[in-house]
Amino acid sequence: MSTTPRSSRVLRASSVKPVAAVAGCLVLAGTLTACGGASAADEKVVTVYSADGLKGEAGDGWYDKVFKDFEKETGIKVKYVEGGSGEMVQRAAREKSNTQADVLVTLPPFIQQADSKGLLAKYEPKNSDRVEGANKAANGTWVSVVNNYFGFIQNKKELDPAPTTWEQLLDPKYKNKVQYSTPGVAGDGTAVLIKAMHDFGGKDQAMEYLKKLQANNVGPSSSTSKLAPKVDKGEILVANGDVQMNFAQAKSMPNLSIWFPSKQGGTPTTFALPYAGGLVKGAPHTENGKKLLDFMLGDQAQREVSAIGGGFPARRDIRTTDTNAIELAKLLVGVDVFEPDWNDIDKNLTAYVDAWKSATGS
Repeated sequence: MSTTPRSSRVLRASSVKPVAAVAGCLVLAGTLTACGGASAADEKVVTVYSADGLKGEAGDGWYDKVFKDFEKETGIKVKYVEGGSGEMVQRAAREKSNTQADVLVTLPPFIQQADSKGLLAKYEPKNSDRVEGANKAANGTWVSVVNNYFGFIQNKKELDPAPTTWEQLLDPKYKNKVQYSTPGVAGDGTAVLIKAMHDFGGKDQAMEYLKKLQANNVGPSSSTSKLAPKVDKGEILVANGDVQMNFAQAKSMPNLSIWFPSKQGGTPTTFALPYAGGLVKGAPHTENGKKLLDFMLGDQAQREVSAIGGGFPARRDIRTTDTNAIELAKLLVGVDVFEPDWNDIDKNLTAYVDAWKSATGS
């Protein structure tokens, strides 16, 4: 990603400076365009690498509103790069010697992965003390900016009766009608493994089920957000997703219905899958990154999380009562919310993904 072109100067004979002064300029060449020039840190820009879901396809998402308001208030332009959760972390890791991003927003366990790779700098944004402990790093490197929950979607027009269990998805009528995003690449795809391991009681049992499901699975998808339009059109009937993204998409995709599979005879389950943000270590515009994280956790942005973004405020002191907030609360009635062991998942993610690849032949 290129930065704003930097100015250069031509030194005339009459303006040549003493050797010591010129040497001083050369020492600072990596930071300044010339003696007295502006540094990269002074540029009015901030670059965000983010998992998909918070930016609206029609420019009407939470990010769209927050970035517009932020730019208006600060004069800092937001450059936005979007991809799967794992993809964004991998990109930031590749660029570690020449950092391009200022802020990284991604889903668990990838925010923990970014931290363990040394990609995040310690910074606790304003109001982060009002975010629950489970939704932020103990070492202060990341904090949730939008709360969210893992879920599935189905085409409510085509499916009557609708499925309620994992086992029902093994029915031959779902052949080539089920698809989920790629574990290890997409945050929601990785969440499929986490939920399956919880619901079926362990890794081996989950992989045994997913191996069977592969007979009906269309195949991997690097982006979860691309699955909803396919479900809405009936190209596939069931896919994975998350509540915030799918709730927002359902406003323009009337056939989408959010649901939470249960093991046969069990209770529907889900877990928190927040969008978590952190300041990138060695960011070219560190102060601008701090300002944006502060802004995301500000009163106005947090109050708009449900009304505009279809998500849940990250701050526990923000109570929203808009129509979306009421509908979102209803979705979770009767659903058991469990808390994954994120330290275990971060430590063993590669092994879990490898087991999935082996079980499914992916």
